[in-house]
Amino acid sequence: MSWNRILIGFLGIIFIVQGGCGIYSFSGASTEGLNSVSVQYFQNRASLVQPGLSQNLTDALIDKCKAQTNLKVINGLGDANFEGEIADYNTKPLTVSADATAAMNRFTITVKVKFTNAVDPDLSFEQSFSRYEDYNSSLDLSQVEAELSENIIEMIVEDIFNRAFVNW
Repeated sequence: MSWNRILIGFLGIIFIVQGGCGIYSFSGASTEGLNSVSVQYFQNRASLVQPGLSQNLTDALIDKCKAQTNLKVINGLGDANFEGEIADYNTKPLTVSADATAAMNRFTITVKVKFTNAVDPDLSFEQSFSRYEDYNSSLDLSQVEAELSENIIEMIVEDIFNRAFVNW
């Protein structure tokens, strides 16, 4: 028997087992007992409100759940439910150069999340997730804001998802 056939057979078994159990995904996410997930709109309650940030965060979390679980995304309340708010959105000087001006700035987004697992309430949580990106102070925030926001949202969504379904 050739190695290609062995490999194909092995991968086939993995896919059959994976598809059959419906509990684990290749991302390591555990959705045992859950059939649906819902993501409520994350309001922006930060002192600095960036238009579109709430929708981008909400959509990114929905997309993550669709891509990495077999749960049905529903409106209303699912077996697993995410809700929360954007609590902070700011930029601050990080390091000072020799002429007493900021050399680097830190752009931070913080999101408060309440996750409810209706099947296993012990897995429910309320937690803040914060991530940042540093950027050169010679750049205006408006020049880098879109890219930095996208990167930070991606990291925060990964953290939220892992906390809810990978149980780290």
